Amino acid sequence: VQLQASGGGLVQAGDSLRISCSATGHTFRRLNMGWFRQTPGKEREFVAAVRWSTTSTFYADSVKGRFTISRDNAKNTMYLQMNSLKPKDTGVYYCAAAAINGPAYSNNHDDPSLYTSWGQGTLVTVSS
Repeated sequence: VQLQASGGGLVQAGDSLRISCSATGHTFRRLNMGWFRQTPGKEREFVAAVRWSTTSTFYADSVKGRFTISRDNAKNTMYLQMNSLKPKDTGVYYCAAAAINGPAYSNNHDDPSLYTSWGQGTLVTVSS
């Protein structure tokens, strides 16, 4: 599967932003999907994930209650709605796809090594 993230930009603290991830070349609807972010000098950090069936979502504690992950399988697209943005949310946001399923995914959804396809990233900058 090929992934392309888009929608990043420069916003102020407290603003909202929605980023998207478009998928081509595979059965998107059968893939578990995640968002990660990275800042210079730091490891890639889990943000949110959604299972292929859309019945389960997962969030990092740092974004819980502010971010919402969703997907539209008919459009082969995943979204991340980000509200009440903070400067610490600044980073390059990557979307990723994992073919693994079941408890192996549920129990390890925040592990980047579980994801085999990655988009190129979209930069989100939150100014104070």
